Formats: sequence, C-alpha cells, structure tokens
Amino acid sequence: QVQLVESGGGLVQPGGSLRLSCAASGSIFSIYAMGWYRQAPGKQRDLVATISSGGRTNYADSVKGRFTISRDNAKNTVYLQMNSLKPEDTAVYYCNLRTYLLGKYDDYWGQGTQVTVSS
Repeated sequence: QVQLVESGGGLVQPGGSLRLSCAASGSIFSIYAMGWYRQAPGKQRDLVATISSGGRTNYADSVKGRFTISRDNAKNTVYLQMNSLKPEDTAVYYCNLRTYLLGKYDDYWGQGTQVTVSS
C-alpha cells in the first residue's frame, strides 16, 4: 500500500508564491516518476509537472517559467514551487506517483490540496 500526503496549499494573491510538498510512504518499488496534476471545477484533471527518477522534468506550457518541480529521492518527496501565481492556477492539486515493474505501470494519487489565487 502506498500513501501520498500533500501539504502547502492555501489562498494567495495574484503574483504570489506557494510551495507544495508530497511525501510518499508505504510499499514503494520501482518509482518511475512523481508529479503534480490539477483539476479546476468542472474541468478534467490536467498535468502540471512531472519529474522522473532520473531527474528529467516535464511541464505544462501554462506553467513553464513560473513553476519548478523537484524531488528528494531519499525522502520519497516531491515539491512544486509555484511563483507568479495567476487566478487561472486556482484548482485542487493532486500528487501522483507512478511505478513501473515487470512491464506494468501503476498510478497512486494523493487526496488533493486546494490552491486558490484571488485578490
């Protein structure tokens, strides 16, 4: 069983910053990547950023240059530094952990943390 615990969400004014954290624990084998997705009301869940076990990063176009994903492999923790936040960044942010073992991917999700950007 894998548990993902997120923290760091909240209310921030436009132009402000927040840092999200996600700690993974439990029976974790063969981590392929960790990342963040977000879901605004009435919309689908979209990729924000991912980071592979080797450190390769991938970002949605809408957050490039503003968000930075990083990870601490020793702690199985992934971070999302969000700068220059905009109202359109408002969403529930979900942490994702993807494993790859014996030809099969498995995805695990956190409970989500609310990020609200508003004046």
